[in-house]
Amino acid sequence: MLDFFTIFSKGGIVLWYFQGTSQLFTPSVNALIKTVILQERTGNNTFSYESLTLKYKLDNEFELVFVVAYQNILQLSYVDKFLTDIQLKFRERYKTVLLNGFFADQNFGDFSDPFHNILKEREEETKQEQKSGKKMKTFEESLKSKKTVSSMIENKKDDKKQTKGKENKVPKGKLDPPVEVTKASPPSSPPQLLPVTTNGDGILDEETRMKNLQKLMSKGKKKSPVTINKSPEVAKRKGKQGTKWENEGSSKDTATLDYTPGTEQGELVLTKSEQNQVGTMKGELKNIDDDEELDEVVDDDSEEDEVIQQKTKSPSPNKGGMFSMFRNLVGSKTLTSEQLGPVLEKMKDHLISKNVAADIAEKLCQSVGAKLEGKILGTFGSVASTVKNTLQESCVQILSPRRRVDILRDALEAKQQKRPYVITFCGVNGVGKSTNLAKVCFWLVENGLSVLIAACDTFRSGAVEQLRTHVRKLNALHPKDKHGREMVQLYERGYGKDSAGIAMEAVSSARDYHIDIVLIDTAGRMQDNEPLMRALSKLVKVNQPDLVLFVGEALVGNEAVDQLLKFNQALADHSQSANPRLIDGIILTKFDTIDDKVGAAISMTYTTGQPIVFVGTGQTYSDLRNLNAKAVVSALLKP
Repeated sequence: MLDFFTIFSKGGIVLWYFQGTSQLFTPSVNALIKTVILQERTGNNTFSYESLTLKYKLDNEFELVFVVAYQNILQLSYVDKFLTDIQLKFRERYKTVLLNGFFADQNFGDFSDPFHNILKEREEETKQEQKSGKKMKTFEESLKSKKTVSSMIENKKDDKKQTKGKENKVPKGKLDPPVEVTKASPPSSPPQLLPVTTNGDGILDEETRMKNLQKLMSKGKKKSPVTINKSPEVAKRKGKQGTKWENEGSSKDTATLDYTPGTEQGELVLTKSEQNQVGTMKGELKNIDDDEELDEVVDDDSEEDEVIQQKTKSPSPNKGGMFSMFRNLVGSKTLTSEQLGPVLEKMKDHLISKNVAADIAEKLCQSVGAKLEGKILGTFGSVASTVKNTLQESCVQILSPRRRVDILRDALEAKQQKRPYVITFCGVNGVGKSTNLAKVCFWLVENGLSVLIAACDTFRSGAVEQLRTHVRKLNALHPKDKHGREMVQLYERGYGKDSAGIAMEAVSSARDYHIDIVLIDTAGRMQDNEPLMRALSKLVKVNQPDLVLFVGEALVGNEAVDQLLKFNQALADHSQSANPRLIDGIILTKFDTIDDKVGAAISMTYTTGQPIVFVGTGQTYSDLRNLNAKAVVSALLKP
């Protein structure tokens, strides 16, 4: 039993619909459009919404979408074939009208009879298939009924004998007469003689002849153990010795190895490059394409596109004459799955080589195939260029955020409400949470906002000391004399404490002392560690931060998908609320180490649909960027 069926254009005009129950189709179809069609996830033609299962089919030639919905508990095997039949019937009946494009002026109400006829035929076919299906065999028809008890016992004994592993053991009384076996000596290999040296007359030297003779006589004898006379110094030395560096023990060596410059009073001495960072990050962050590496990638790609366009502008001479040339100008070639298959397979391998997760690459190519199948190929256009352009549009659409994350605007709005703006950083071990937290803190301080860092990593040794060092450095870059107050403060309670309680106290302290933003640093945890994931979910549920950011590496491929999915799932499972708080955005770190293998950005964004808020590109505080979708996609599709 179908709940509803609808046919609408990609422009949003409903051409025809069938209402089987009182279930409204507007919310479910809107959800399908927002989360699947607009987000380039059309590779799988099934979508679940509440208690409904929606199946859809795209008609790319006429820009139509066919959607059918039924209850999740039903197993309707004829739906896919039914959708195809409806699509063909609708195209055949209204082809002229669809070509003219007068959707609003045409009444498609007379399509009800063909719809019900096709539906009735498919339901009857399904019933006939179920009736004529294979029946279960009776016990008399099965092979087991033909086995006797004795045969089953004998088989069991044979199995036991085989499992004992004594294959060479023979029962008593059935021994064969002993057979004398003589071991054949292996064929002797010719002795390795010394290199032949002769005198001027071609006769062997006497010394070489004697050595070869001694080697031949000593063949087959055991070699005597060789003893090595160790020197007294080597015999005394035990264990691994420390490396002895140059100028060891001198006062100059201690100063060289000191990487914490400062005066006796503990004040940091800033280098010239660190001082030059001040004032460089006011306002919005720079885009990632401001870096030289991605600029080169984009320039190379644009030059390649120009070459392709120049080649396609000059059509090859056609044997059919002038009329066939005009026929090619119209563009009547329809793309099929057979034509798209090899190109999409090569494109999938290319995406995987650029660090896109294998599952995501396959889904992307399936979505592009569903989007192009049945479409008319443009004038002088090749299948490869069409697939590449469509994939480029899809990837840009995926990387473009569905909602804008403007932290400065939201922080100022929270300041007007006299409350701190809270951001929580989470992720696996070693991805750079504390380092990128310090970068975000520097950017916020550059824009005149005071920050309180909550040291909620009470698990890793040295985590609090690391944040304390960052706070000292940031306050040295923006001293108290310049702003009238300490712009960065640290809230810490040591190790082994409840991180959720420390975060709550930090937020309360920021509210009391009128601090603008609270940055919560959490412990690194693997996505399969249930106790730590439960603690993270508790921290998010208790404190309700304004923004939950997942910090991930740009170096990973398939692992990025697993991390994001399990972090999101853990936050949902352990929250015990109807509307759990999930990940709101992503920070992509170590982006300067991957060259053009930028596929992790696609994998992470495709997994959750959440935007990449920041991109870490270096080791200094000013190395923080926004993600430019077009520049990243150009680098991704570069050969």
